Amino acid sequence: MTVFVLVHGAWYGSWAWDRVTPLLHQAGARTVTPALTLDGDAGLHLHADEVVAALDGLAGNRDQARGAADDGILVGHSYAGLVVRQAADLRPHLVSRIVLIDGWAGGDGTSLFDLAPDSFVTAIRAAAEARGGGTTIPAPPPGAFGITDPADAAWLADRLIPQPLRTFTEPTRLTGAVDKIPGTGIYCRPLTYPFNRFADELGYRSIPLDGPHDAMLSRPEAVARLLLQAADHLDYENEKLER
Repeated sequence: MTVFVLVHGAWYGSWAWDRVTPLLHQAGARTVTPALTLDGDAGLHLHADEVVAALDGLAGNRDQARGAADDGILVGHSYAGLVVRQAADLRPHLVSRIVLIDGWAGGDGTSLFDLAPDSFVTAIRAAAEARGGGTTIPAPPPGAFGITDPADAAWLADRLIPQPLRTFTEPTRLTGAVDKIPGTGIYCRPLTYPFNRFADELGYRSIPLDGPHDAMLSRPEAVARLLLQAADHLDYENEKLER
């Protein structure tokens, strides 16, 4: 069975996937949606460890059931692209594929600020200094994520959470194990940042999706379809290896 481990991006919680998970369940997949800690001391390494704990939990449940191995597909949205790659590097035997959705991603020693343009870094640091005590990034308005529908914008504004600045400054620690795991990079159009290039540079299969950065909210059916297609692509690759 395919298990999608869906990891939310900055300023979000596990609720980010609420419109996607029912569609995946209808297709026969399982989902796990870990909630990343968003207090002032949290950083990328803590978040990667929290995703590792979710992966270990799946492995433990599978061992107790003595069932067939699941296809664990690790999905990271936006900032979580960096998180899921570090988690996969720590548990490569538990991850069959990585999927990035408009995901920030790079090699060992890369932070989000290393990938972002100077204007983004300057604006984020200024917001943290002015309204977050220098350690926390206040949540942007929903329009910054491409959410323009009034009902969706109100729903999102009630849920957004301040993000620890450390999550954007802490660099990844990768051994290279993650580079042996196949990946898919879904990038939203029109592009806000070069998410297609980040995926291409990692050797991932790139797929465009017309919609805003937070497509999980505005286009959940399309996101679910592309995730299921990524799983089908994995099945095809496994069939080739077995022949």
